[in-house]
Amino acid sequence: MTNPDESSLYIFLLSIHGLVRGNSLELGRDADTGGQVKYAVELARKLSVQPCVSRVDLVTRQIFDTKVDRIYSQSEEQIAEKAFIIRLPSGPKRYLRKEVLWNYLDGFSDQAIQYIRRAGKVPDVIHGHYADAGYVGAQIARLLGVPFIYTGHSLGRVKRERLLEKGMNEPKLEGRYNISKRIDAEEFALDTAAMVVASTRQEISDQYSAYENYDPKRMIVIPPGVDLEKFFPPKRGFKKSNIEQELDRFLIDPKKPMILAISRADQRKNIESLIHAFAQNIYLREHCNLVIFAGNRDDINKMDSGVKKVLTNILFLVDKYNLHGKAAYPKNHKPEEVPEIYRLAAKSKGVFVNPALTEPFGLTLLEAAASGLPLVSTNDGGPITILENCQNGLLVNPLDTAAMGTAIQSILEDKNKWLQFSKNGIKNTKKHYSWMSHSKLYIKNIKRIINLKHYKKNIMVGSGKKLTKINKLIIADIDNTLLGDNEGLFKLIERIDEAGEHVGLGVATGRRLTSAIDVLNKNGVPNPDLLITSVGSEIYYGKGLVHDRTWHNHLAYKWQPDLVREVMQKIPGLVLQPEIDQRKYKISYNIDPETTPAKRKIIGYLRKQNLQVKVIHSHNAYLDILPIRASKGLAVRYLAMKWGMTPEQIIVAGDSGNDEEMLRGNTLGVVVGNYSSELKHLYGKPRIYFAEQEYANGILEGIEYYNFI
Repeated sequence: MTNPDESSLYIFLLSIHGLVRGNSLELGRDADTGGQVKYAVELARKLSVQPCVSRVDLVTRQIFDTKVDRIYSQSEEQIAEKAFIIRLPSGPKRYLRKEVLWNYLDGFSDQAIQYIRRAGKVPDVIHGHYADAGYVGAQIARLLGVPFIYTGHSLGRVKRERLLEKGMNEPKLEGRYNISKRIDAEEFALDTAAMVVASTRQEISDQYSAYENYDPKRMIVIPPGVDLEKFFPPKRGFKKSNIEQELDRFLIDPKKPMILAISRADQRKNIESLIHAFAQNIYLREHCNLVIFAGNRDDINKMDSGVKKVLTNILFLVDKYNLHGKAAYPKNHKPEEVPEIYRLAAKSKGVFVNPALTEPFGLTLLEAAASGLPLVSTNDGGPITILENCQNGLLVNPLDTAAMGTAIQSILEDKNKWLQFSKNGIKNTKKHYSWMSHSKLYIKNIKRIINLKHYKKNIMVGSGKKLTKINKLIIADIDNTLLGDNEGLFKLIERIDEAGEHVGLGVATGRRLTSAIDVLNKNGVPNPDLLITSVGSEIYYGKGLVHDRTWHNHLAYKWQPDLVREVMQKIPGLVLQPEIDQRKYKISYNIDPETTPAKRKIIGYLRKQNLQVKVIHSHNAYLDILPIRASKGLAVRYLAMKWGMTPEQIIVAGDSGNDEEMLRGNTLGVVVGNYSSELKHLYGKPRIYFAEQEYANGILEGIEYYNFI
């Protein structure tokens, strides 16, 4: 990596799922490779040409799978002079749909942190696209202390509502889409974000407003851009192309006006409703052709179940309504053919239709408009603002097929209306939706949110620096993990001593420093090599108990302890622990399980008071409130980054809920046999071993399982 001067920007974009490459994007191949992938790649390119930008990394998942192009296994791909796609391993090597990636996101976060450390430069800003990258980006940003930007693209709460309206039940919705995890990730991202980028005001007011962490002051509209060098109206001398010949094979009269739809084969795209609208409208059936590009397919039976269902329904409806000769649905098309498809539809005096149930962006609408096509679109999200700005079409309820058909007919029957909509679209996409204006507004707002007093320069150190001679580290919770069985404890200490000076012992505890040292000494444990105390809010090193001031200062961000105490007084069942157990960055309570609200409700209440904090619940008896950047898990990652260790060089062991975050990810997790029920849901998660033995014997069992020493 280059070493740009201090005034230049290093932008870190995250778009984890789907198939991401620089050229010939496989848009529509599946439900995960669509408009978001295209937007992220184009955003990386366009931002990189800005003079103030030194580098843009678009970070995604590395894939080794014979079913996809080998380029997706390439760790780095340069897509512009200062823009790169960076691919990091996460979970299984094979290609996975986004709904099953959740268990591997903590590992992806660790990989991203290691990449940043190897690169030797912390990004000036991190931008997560979609819920999965929102979760990862928020984690990294909290650790590094840099501004986090979030773009949801589509939102889980909106999707759940629309699919329930379509008749899908909650268990099926949860099983198919992991919708609860997605919504939790979105809340986490919104809680962290310094800026949320939306495409329209309607997206902010009607979609993001459904979230507990909704804060319109942190949200900004930056309309998506369209490449006007690729998308333009048909010109004279338009020659018959391969894609036109392909459409001719389907259609009896190819010269009829084309009703065009281009999208992924995704249930949310609602393609079936467009077929119903076309087939049930006598005028459209007699005077028009229906042309559907629903991604690329070879053998439908070998495709993802969701894609398979949509494509099967398309074929079924064409047959049911006997649309043969009036409908085209090609199996394959190339990305470079898409602009030509729009121009073919415009040349035929047709209409572009987006019948999606939810549509946050609507890039296809902009592409169609720039190509001279009038629009009929869902009355949700981005299309509302696009049609308001471009004045080139009609909005419809995507579930009202009769109204959809009538809207399309009204444009096609009125030549003057068609011509006016066509001209308006061409003119206004240039005015409102160029990539140049998008990039400039984006950079302007990045500069506005960047805090020049980041802690990143203090957090990052030379890649060669180590924590004394230690290259392997065992970090354990104290109560009910390290302590609880004296015989097992002595075996563990002896085992570590035998391993020599390259293996170190650390503790991560909810106890304050003096309490931790006292209880360890009483049980014959010498001072550890490091101590993470007060639930991750303090770090100390060695026999001299040197306080890590960098971590201490890092936690001050948005911490309002007096307001927290005031607000928490209104929650029943909470009793402040003694003053000696309160710390600068930790407010601790004993709870009454019978009367204290659930953790989620407490978090929601604090969010409504505009308090960005972390809530830790453990042993069904204690509740700790911490700064948003504090936790045992983040402290462990900070130590690894600071002292040049990989997560694989660290075993972490715990027994309760306040250990969960440090157990997840690429560290080697051990849950001792006497664990609390709060950790049950981690069973089967990657790199988390559930020991049969209890207390320190469980740690020893984990050491043997990982062959750590």
